[in-house]
Amino acid sequence: MRYLDEYRDAEAAGQYARALARLTTRSWTLMEVCGGQTHAIVKFGVDELLPDAISLVHGPGCPVCVTPVALLDKAIAIARQPEVIFCSFGDMLRVPGSRSDLLTAKAHGADVRIVYSPLDALRLAREAPDKQVVFFAVGFETTAPANAMAAYQAKQQGLTNFSMLVSHVLVPPAMEAILTAPQRRVQGFLAAGHVCTVMGYTEYEPLAQQYRVPIVVTGFEPLDILQGVYMCVKQLEEGRAEVENQYARAVRRDGNLHAQHLMQEVFQIVHRTWRGVGEIPQSGLGLREGYAAFDAEQRFDVTADPATDASECISGLVLQGLKKPHECPAFGNRCTPEQPLGATMVSSEGACAAYYRYRRQDRMVASQAEE
Repeated sequence: MRYLDEYRDAEAAGQYARALARLTTRSWTLMEVCGGQTHAIVKFGVDELLPDAISLVHGPGCPVCVTPVALLDKAIAIARQPEVIFCSFGDMLRVPGSRSDLLTAKAHGADVRIVYSPLDALRLAREAPDKQVVFFAVGFETTAPANAMAAYQAKQQGLTNFSMLVSHVLVPPAMEAILTAPQRRVQGFLAAGHVCTVMGYTEYEPLAQQYRVPIVVTGFEPLDILQGVYMCVKQLEEGRAEVENQYARAVRRDGNLHAQHLMQEVFQIVHRTWRGVGEIPQSGLGLREGYAAFDAEQRFDVTADPATDASECISGLVLQGLKKPHECPAFGNRCTPEQPLGATMVSSEGACAAYYRYRRQDRMVASQAEE
């Protein structure tokens, strides 16, 4: 395949759907661990092509969605400091903290700026030596190399007015937390292809062996996902539990070793709290001691009141694959992208936002028909 439309070919999608129907002999529940895959599934109706016996549930694959409320409150408190230029990717600005968000802080006078790379924040630090420039370093392993490079360059250049508020999370520990949960439903995983371009997939092999669960590294287009589902179901039907690579055009088993070495230079593995899920041991990245000077949490002495999520929001259950967005009573009425109760309705990768954008009208029509 050479062109994007080839990965969206309806005839080929139908062939996969028919092949899955012939292959499947019992019920299986699979989880995709990527918000981009979730949006593709909902947008293109991939789940509606599958046999009724195959259920896709959505995992904690949106880094914006799992950034804890307490850290968002800390980000807002730092951004309000008069000497601070607070830099962030745009999808973090409307994520609700316990009482406010970064966009509201900006409206009230905080110098909050949208950047497209941590290196943009680094440039701002060089251009504004009288300001403290803070970058909100959020993401899975995918964005960690670029953020590591920013810290590395700041150290090499001797910048004293640049720091990062780090909220990096790691995929394999989250998958293990799902596999060890008492209410586990997941029998197979579609692993996030972009994470594996950086990390490879050797980390998944012990999980597949220990928990007897197939894991298929999968891309983001409809045919990628259908092929990933087929490969995963085929393993389940044959009683196998292995790691397979559907996304071979972009992913190698060992990943990008240069990026991994840079990450290891700058970051260390730490415990991390996931919004809606709770603390997962050894599931995050924090700055190493040699880069502590660039840690915004240490540089700014800010405190926040104990943080809580909106009581109505069931995003934690959505992130664990236990509920679908439309099962929330607030979905589409009290919780919308314009007035979100939870992060999964805000982020461009959030499951609730995907259902609101692509499935809300269908649900409304179905509801009216029932009435």
